[in-house]
Amino acid sequence: MSDISSEAPSFITRFRESDLWYNFKRSPGAMIAAFLTFVIVFGAVFANFVAPHNPFDLATVDLFDGLLPPAWEADGKATYLLGTDDQGRDVFSTILYGSRISLIVGFASVGFAAVLGITVGLISGYAGGMVDSFLMRVADVQLSFPAILIALLIDGIARGIMPRDVHDELAVYVLVVAIGLSFWVQYARTVRSSVMVERNKEYVQAGQVIGLPDWIILIRHILPNVMGPVLVIATIQLALAVITEATLSFLGVGVPPTSPSLGTLIRIGNDYLFSGEWWITIFPGVALVVLVLSVNILGDWLRDALNPKLR
Repeated sequence: MSDISSEAPSFITRFRESDLWYNFKRSPGAMIAAFLTFVIVFGAVFANFVAPHNPFDLATVDLFDGLLPPAWEADGKATYLLGTDDQGRDVFSTILYGSRISLIVGFASVGFAAVLGITVGLISGYAGGMVDSFLMRVADVQLSFPAILIALLIDGIARGIMPRDVHDELAVYVLVVAIGLSFWVQYARTVRSSVMVERNKEYVQAGQVIGLPDWIILIRHILPNVMGPVLVIATIQLALAVITEATLSFLGVGVPPTSPSLGTLIRIGNDYLFSGEWWITIFPGVALVVLVLSVNILGDWLRDALNPKLR
């Protein structure tokens, strides 16, 4: 009798055979959005190698090249594809480096909000009673204020208690905390609803009977079963976080001009929009719109793909 050995399929093999990959291949909009998102993320992550100029290297920035139009216009230069800003920085390069800052703030703030919201949602849904009532009333109070207003309030408090130079150094961290504290409620309410359904199922009751600690039941058994909606929220909120960061930077309370994000670039270019130098603000604005729209389309597709009732 010959031995028949079979290896377990790899993660890539299982993914390519999954319904998620099948639905992705049948959705042209999701494929285009994924491609555009990949291009922007790739350019931001590898900006040091992709960007033709380093806008933060003062030795390579020439003020005499300031306010040059895009390369295809009469006064443009081939070395500056999308023109330059008032300081002589290449607009294309600043978009790549600015996208990196926007994405860092977006991913970090979504991660912070997800951890905080999931934790609150798990505790609230599993404990119930007074704990649940208190946590949900706190969430209800926060929902009564716009997220941008909460972010402005937190950033204003940070500016009030920190010296200016310290705040500029910690501006990215302040933005992450401000945006994260504005978005945790959606995770908490979604996870709470799912936990209230899961806690009455047999596998949770079996864990309680054999004496498993509550935190093990929550993390090891309940949490994996509520992650589907969380992934959808995180994808959509990534776009919202990037928009919020751009709005704060446009208002002048985000990252300092020395580390420009997409919002800062749009604000700088807005001062020159009506004097003819339209490219300084239009191209960063287009990059922001493409990034947010692509991530939103991916979020909508992921929501439909993970919910059989919406297929």
